[in-house]
Amino acid sequence: MKLRPGKPYPLGATWDGAGVNFALFSEHATRVELCLFDSPEASRESVRISLPEQTDRVWHGYLDGVLPGQLYGYRVHGPWEPEAGHRFNAAKVVLDPYAKAVGRPLRWADELFGYAVGHPEADLHRDDRDNAAFAPLATVIDPAFTWGDDRPPRTPWHKTVIYEVHVRGFSRLHPEIPEALRGTYSALCSEPAIQHLKELGVTAVELMPVHHHAYERHLAERGLSNYWGYNTLAFFAPDLRYASAPWPGSSVREFKRMVRILHDAGLEVILDVVYNHTAEGNHLGPTLSLRGIDNRAYYRLVPGNERYYTDYTGCGNTLNMVHPRVLQLIMDSLRYWVLEMHVDGFRFDLASALARELHEVDKLSAFFDIIHQDPVLSQVKLIAEPWDLGEGGYQVGNFPVGWTEWNGKYRDTVRRFWRGDGGVVSEMATRLAGSSDLYEQSGRRPYASINFVTSHDGFTLQDLVSYNHKHNEANLEDNRDGENHNLSWNCGVEGPTEDRAIRALRERQKRNFMATLLLSLGVPMISGGDELSRTQRGNNNAYCQDNEISWYPWQLDEEGRDFLEFVKYVVRLRNQQPVLQRRKFFQGRPIRGGQVKDIAWYLPGGREMDDQDWNNPAGRCLGVLLAGKELDEVDERGEPLEGDTLFLMMNAQAEPVAFVLPAHAPNVRWERLLDTADSDWDRRVLLKDHTYRLRGRSLALLRLRELRSRP
Repeated sequence: MKLRPGKPYPLGATWDGAGVNFALFSEHATRVELCLFDSPEASRESVRISLPEQTDRVWHGYLDGVLPGQLYGYRVHGPWEPEAGHRFNAAKVVLDPYAKAVGRPLRWADELFGYAVGHPEADLHRDDRDNAAFAPLATVIDPAFTWGDDRPPRTPWHKTVIYEVHVRGFSRLHPEIPEALRGTYSALCSEPAIQHLKELGVTAVELMPVHHHAYERHLAERGLSNYWGYNTLAFFAPDLRYASAPWPGSSVREFKRMVRILHDAGLEVILDVVYNHTAEGNHLGPTLSLRGIDNRAYYRLVPGNERYYTDYTGCGNTLNMVHPRVLQLIMDSLRYWVLEMHVDGFRFDLASALARELHEVDKLSAFFDIIHQDPVLSQVKLIAEPWDLGEGGYQVGNFPVGWTEWNGKYRDTVRRFWRGDGGVVSEMATRLAGSSDLYEQSGRRPYASINFVTSHDGFTLQDLVSYNHKHNEANLEDNRDGENHNLSWNCGVEGPTEDRAIRALRERQKRNFMATLLLSLGVPMISGGDELSRTQRGNNNAYCQDNEISWYPWQLDEEGRDFLEFVKYVVRLRNQQPVLQRRKFFQGRPIRGGQVKDIAWYLPGGREMDDQDWNNPAGRCLGVLLAGKELDEVDERGEPLEGDTLFLMMNAQAEPVAFVLPAHAPNVRWERLLDTADSDWDRRVLLKDHTYRLRGRSLALLRLRELRSRP
């Protein structure tokens, strides 16, 4: 096995058909050793060799004869000076940050920690025990894959409907998917899965983290796991746990195949990515990768007290976004997932942390600048979770042009309205119409708002209407974790009930939430499993529950089947109505000099709302007329965009209300498309009266229908 100098780029392990080039950045290292392992079961490396060259602080070397499937790690030499931010420890094998596949996940042991666990002032005292038997190992891959004529669907933002999904949880209980495939990338692109997604009508799957992640030690010791995956260990590697084949590197090929099949079905693939922190935690965390490679370069340390980490994430550390090599790591990872893995976009977890150059969140930071000028990344879908846990971290509405955002204000307002809170009508109207207060002034469009009522984080939709309080006992934290309040009305009874009246009210409330989400301007995101009435039994923080608490249910009762059909129906309504997919904000003024406004808001009595009505603290009803004719927009071909004129009525109070319907021409009538209070919710009715009786806590949608002959 001949060693040559090799090249400093590309970083990582690159196979060229004859051997492998290894390259690792470390600014403060004094020596880097490459360690090759014969098998995942090996307790020691079979080859340990120093990389012969260092160019611009990149250590590199080329080994002839190394093949794909080779397991490897590094031992990095340098100073052990925790108080100065240096935590080098060559007794620890560390994972390549550019690993394209993980061939062996970590096994928890004290040897994984760079310091003496249990020692007073523990992290100041280096632990010299070897960790080779327990460390996570990278795998050299063969990147070849037959993509065929794979093309990204490139669904326009205004036509996008997102489905947030957990790769494992989605299929773990699916009876029509072979048991050996359940919980894997292959299962998510299987025929039953594709059929469900297409019938549901979504256009994109947003995968909860699939970067290979680590389980926290305290979870593993309790028999739990980091099921959600927001604890990234390898930014380039698809999680090995979701691969159906056991051999190293199979995760890469299987992930690519999944993307190709989803694309062929017209579905985009968006990744939920966690670049704000890593699985190494705070100063008492393990040495797994970046900490042992160059702690001071990769992490934000407390100025003047570099023993400790600046933590904007609540996870112990924050990546050092002011270091050019850290920015390079993130950008190289993003480009890799687009160019090599063919994904269509990203949702950035705790994105505000990425925008902190010094302390304050800076929307002109280098992170945004680099993405905006990048010819690859600037063309994909970019979604921010616009907050972190640091001071000033809540940045909803403040991300730059080109970004969309999880609209937390939308979620909270919709929940408060349907709970029956007074004084919410004005903000509810703003959220329904695309949240212009957050996005219009900066030049963004309505689709900058990713609307959602529920997500992976918090109650499921079923639990939102079924529980007043969290029930997180299964997390083994004495129910102390997770937020302690609910923002929904749930009939006053906790959990499952046989009371038919209460069950009916809950189903109605679920329909209200889902219909509101899908009939609002902006991009709707459905939390995976909500359409299946998935319950977590009141657990609003099921991050560690890889079991039936989190897995999607596919054996539905009559109520469950009815709600699933309801969701499919409302998605179809949305996709058929151009006025619900507008690319511009409503102006509230007459269209093209005519008498009809593009949007108008009504009280139940038939009068348009004025300032006094908007400020009425008792208001809990709302009607909105959306003009579908002569819209001031064109379609993708430049043709004038026209559709139905719709009237949406919402009643969040317990008592019914009679809505006086807006006047119309003699040759048209209002037709009911939807009523959430009716068990026959999709029954089409041509209305003869000028009023509509809207029952308590319900929503109805009408359209103007032209009469071809006298009824």
